[in-house]
Amino acid sequence: MILQDELAPLFALEQEIVEASKGFQILSVLQWPSHVLESFLATWRTGNPQIPEVSYEIPEGLDALCATMESVMQRAPLEHPLGDLLYKTAWSYSTAARMLQAVGTPDFSERSIELYGKPNEKRPRQDWSDAEAAEFLLEKSADLLQHASVPDTDADIDAHTLATKLRARIDPIFVEDPIEVEVAPELASKAAAGSKRVRLRADARFSELDCDQLFQHEVMVHSATMLNGRHQPHLDILGLGSPRTTRTQEGLATLAEIMTGSMDLVRLRRIALRVRAVTMALEGADFIDVFRMFLEEGQSAEESVQSAARVFRGGNPRGGVPFTKDGTYIAGLLEVHTFLRVAVRDGRPDLIPLLFAGRLTLGDVVVIAPLAKAGLVQGPRYIPTWASDLRRLTATLAYGAFQTFIDLERVKLHSAVRHEERRIEGSPAAEAADEA
Repeated sequence: MILQDELAPLFALEQEIVEASKGFQILSVLQWPSHVLESFLATWRTGNPQIPEVSYEIPEGLDALCATMESVMQRAPLEHPLGDLLYKTAWSYSTAARMLQAVGTPDFSERSIELYGKPNEKRPRQDWSDAEAAEFLLEKSADLLQHASVPDTDADIDAHTLATKLRARIDPIFVEDPIEVEVAPELASKAAAGSKRVRLRADARFSELDCDQLFQHEVMVHSATMLNGRHQPHLDILGLGSPRTTRTQEGLATLAEIMTGSMDLVRLRRIALRVRAVTMALEGADFIDVFRMFLEEGQSAEESVQSAARVFRGGNPRGGVPFTKDGTYIAGLLEVHTFLRVAVRDGRPDLIPLLFAGRLTLGDVVVIAPLAKAGLVQGPRYIPTWASDLRRLTATLAYGAFQTFIDLERVKLHSAVRHEERRIEGSPAAEAADEA
């Protein structure tokens, strides 16, 4: 039972977080200028590659941000669901601010690991790590590429043409909350999304699959959840997108690609290779080592340098100090998919729409469920089609769980023939035919 007189001091704490976090950015601070990547490629082509040197402009006011957030943490009542959310959100911003203050040092990676995780650590109650899961995907996808003719995806669409295609899909849905699609000259990734705009890197080339992936991943998850949070009538905090929500956000967005058939093998390998790259960098690999790995796995030089830069932004390109965010795609995918299955198993499908009610973690969804029942958290205004019909979603999840019982190592294509033959052998019709 949520009592109204409990909420006034909590709403006051929430507004402290909202005000203090305004304008706080991570990726824009850590982004490498395009000339750094171009300079590296120039040295690579001469046969004498040089590890990039990057400087960062650290924003002012980080000490004040940490002080505010840590003060909120001291006053937030953890026994209350909203207090729990406030405490963790404040921790997230303080940790992220301390991470930015430590760029280029081992402390940067330590704070990054606290926020995004470490792919080469074993999971609790599981005998595998995210790095091992990524290598499993890479091994199985390599087998498919080796033994099957998988057609290449033609990246023949320029950023301006793709922007037009995306606008045609976005505008009819987000009528009340227009989302601009912009072409940006400098962007670390091929695309990025917020609540009001989607940006595409100007020099990138895209495919039709990219159009589907960007729409499902960036718009229908990242943009939609941010907008849903900002439409919450009581809790502004759900529209913030604090750094600790990244893992669940990327997992949800990656799952969206799979559920809608927008994920292709190249894309799946790309996100798995990012996990490998983070693991390599944690173990001491430098920028050139990681660049070579991407190159050897089939990426172009231009794509490989972008991929390597993602891993070392804010860290040390000489190795040992990476930015671990790129490990969240596989980790988040596994966590979100498992969460959805367990929610169905435990008779809690009501938790699934809450995932889209704002920028939340999986743990937040469980903690704030009482707030939703009390009317303090509303359901999402925008939700992807694949997640909106629980009858279809739960059927898909149940079937996915069933598939795990099948040991593919014991199944060959000829098994289908032999299975039918065993059914026929010894049947009355077969025996009668033999006697005739």
